Amino acid sequence: MTALLKQSKFWHSYPHCWRTKKPLIYRATNQWFISIDDKAEGAKESLRDTALNAIENVDFYPKTSKNRLKPMIEGRPDWCISRQRSWGVPIAFFRIKSTKAVIFDEDVLEHVANLFDIHGADAWYAMSNAELLPSDTKYNPDDLEKLTDILDVWFDSGSTWNSVLGSGNYDAGQYPASLYIEGSDQHRGWFQSSLLLSSAVNGISPYKTLITHGFTVDNKGEKMSKSKGNVMAPDKVIKQYGSEILRLWVALSDYQSDLKISDGILKQTAEQYRKIRNTFRFLLANVNDLEAYVANDAYGELDRWILAKAGEVFASVKSSFDEYDFLRGFATLNHFITNELSGIYMDITKDRLYCEDINDPVRRATQSAMAHISKAMLGLIAPVLTYTADEILEYASPLFKNGMENVFDLLYVPVPKIESSLDDTLLLEARVKFSEAVDKLKKEKLMKSTLEVEIVGDMSLFTIGDAKDLEDWFVVSAMKSSSEGEQVASFELEGKTYTVHKATAAKCPRCWRFTASSEDCACERCEKVVGELA
Repeated sequence: MTALLKQSKFWHSYPHCWRTKKPLIYRATNQWFISIDDKAEGAKESLRDTALNAIENVDFYPKTSKNRLKPMIEGRPDWCISRQRSWGVPIAFFRIKSTKAVIFDEDVLEHVANLFDIHGADAWYAMSNAELLPSDTKYNPDDLEKLTDILDVWFDSGSTWNSVLGSGNYDAGQYPASLYIEGSDQHRGWFQSSLLLSSAVNGISPYKTLITHGFTVDNKGEKMSKSKGNVMAPDKVIKQYGSEILRLWVALSDYQSDLKISDGILKQTAEQYRKIRNTFRFLLANVNDLEAYVANDAYGELDRWILAKAGEVFASVKSSFDEYDFLRGFATLNHFITNELSGIYMDITKDRLYCEDINDPVRRATQSAMAHISKAMLGLIAPVLTYTADEILEYASPLFKNGMENVFDLLYVPVPKIESSLDDTLLLEARVKFSEAVDKLKKEKLMKSTLEVEIVGDMSLFTIGDAKDLEDWFVVSAMKSSSEGEQVASFELEGKTYTVHKATAAKCPRCWRFTASSEDCACERCEKVVGELA
């Protein structure tokens, strides 16, 4: 008889199903495994070593995601690839009823594989043992039983590189795939199972590049949940804002971390989209009658300046896109559109576009610059704003399209390499200071347009050689060394004072510049243009 030395009671948590929230019961069963550290027949290294070596040939975005996948491969156990469910892809082996020995007969396996090609994997369940065995088999169907285990779903998804890229049923690209993209949780799932299967079969990674993104959260950074009521359904966003806004929101988000989305964020995105769209509308509307690009030496100083600036910016944007850094790429592009392109160039060239003779070399040069810029910019935004790009091509001129029928014919073509000697540092600073000075006058309703004034001061400080270009830069009627007009403002630059005066000439009814002799007649430039049109 034994004596009880100690008795105690304790409580422990019971396992629950993550989906149904119901308690689970553990049941010990035989399982199928893929060995990680054993070497296959004829292999020089284990599957673990093969997979680790394959990782070294993969480009990771972000780079830190390599430090997540690699340790998982280094420390993972053997891979259990079987599950016990009533549905799924069967592990199609027979075993002998009396001994439970599994049959690894090549003829039997090949016959079953051929049946699967014809009838699908459900043939394993629908057909009898006799039908699943070759006609000349040495096995008695009554002595065998089918395995009822199914493959782990990660085995299924991990083999997609073979079924998609190696099936031969359609042109889906080449193996290995150029890119795999999924959430950060897939380092434990799809990324890893794909890598292991490809390494086991072919000894290489199934992907050349791996992009890992975060998860969508609300504007407070909280996980979206139906119970919280903070879910932003894509179909609702598309119905309210359109698919282009949703696509642009993705491009403007830092996908490497969690992505925030809300009505406020989408409204901001819609404003950025509207800016891009309106910029294209202006550019295309003003190049519609252009039938041929001018030669590179025909561009004026302002045209050369914007083309050189666009060349630098677009090269930077493309480099960011090539590295899958869409956030930085679009930030760079939006800054250029808002400041240099729309904020300055499109504003200062309106006079030459609208008021010069239709075939004036200055106008044609500006049109050519705009056409080159819009075409290059279209190639950059097309992968994200696809429908917008297709619509632009629909309304573009024959010169612009150059044989392109739709967006799928579109290729990125950089702007011509144009050198500019224009130093815009002081010019940009002067433009800002001049704008600050006249903004006060506009607020006080002392003036409506900068064309009502002229600037007086030392013009040698600026690098623009053409007087008309300098007037266009500030959008004023004249740049002088002296003026009899009333001084209304002033600003300082590099220790020099520049004064702003009311224009002394009359307003031209055609171009609105204060360069006419009287308000009843056009200025000399406009008279000449109108006379040639008559």
